[in-house]
Amino acid sequence: MTLQKPIGSGFNSKTNANKITCDIDLNGKTAIVTGGYSGIGLETSRELVLAGANVIIPAKRKDAATKNLDGIVSKENIIEMDLADLNSVKKFTEEYKQNFKKLDILINNAGIMACPETRIGKNWESQFAINHIGHFLLTIELMNLMADNQNARFVSLSSSAHSLTGIIWDDIHFQKNPYNKWMAYGQSKTASSLIAIEFHRRMKDKGVSGYSVHPGGIITPLQRHLEKDEMVALGWMKEDGSPSDLAKNYFKTPSQGASTTLWCATNSKLNDIGGVFCEDCDIAKRKTDIEESMQRYFGVADWAIDSEEALKLWEIYEKTLIS
Repeated sequence: MTLQKPIGSGFNSKTNANKITCDIDLNGKTAIVTGGYSGIGLETSRELVLAGANVIIPAKRKDAATKNLDGIVSKENIIEMDLADLNSVKKFTEEYKQNFKKLDILINNAGIMACPETRIGKNWESQFAINHIGHFLLTIELMNLMADNQNARFVSLSSSAHSLTGIIWDDIHFQKNPYNKWMAYGQSKTASSLIAIEFHRRMKDKGVSGYSVHPGGIITPLQRHLEKDEMVALGWMKEDGSPSDLAKNYFKTPSQGASTTLWCATNSKLNDIGGVFCEDCDIAKRKTDIEESMQRYFGVADWAIDSEEALKLWEIYEKTLIS
């Protein structure tokens, strides 16, 4: 946790994505962006392409991805994959390894939030299954390709919601206790951070780095399961449907929301730093170093960067997926 402190990146919370990549040359680099066809994922894909990268988009909704990425990514680079179906993930990784043979940047951007209780796979809670387990399989299947490319980077999108809970070890999938959509989401986003911590530990000797990212508050299709009353209660919206003062001050555009991901994926200031949680285009402060009233929205909880928690989670699902 000693590296978990800002380094003075020169950027800030409202930096637009194009400012991050304007001097970056990614020609000859190959990147994967899950969910790279909507919201901040679309902005991430666009800027990587403009910087010269060959960007591959795994897409559950291939028709929507093709439409949204028209003029940005070629149809051949949009490949069907459903994070809720591990056979689909494995099929994608096998095809990718056969057709592309290298990977410089892996960005686990896709996710679902605060959805009604749904069971998939081995009776897994869907938010944890999609946000973590599907992405975990994708990541471990592609690690060897990244190990062959020194300076490859892995970016896993977390959220400020990780502050709601660490991993609920005795009931990860809400099989004993009543389902709580926000606790389920928060746990999945803690897992999204921990995967980057353990990835970095395993890969740093190969010159490959891992980062977790809180992109910031952004109104995107991620909020599709939320009613107006709930967004009012969360403090994101006023009763008349207009943005709250909190949203006006701190929410970002999709371009601004993509900036921290792009910074972690490309910036040279991170060449010797990894295994950290980032926000607002810099390494985040620990929550204990932030004013108490703002700890829900900013900074990282120690449980989301705990190396022992990260190893435990990795080993559990590695055994689950291999068995």
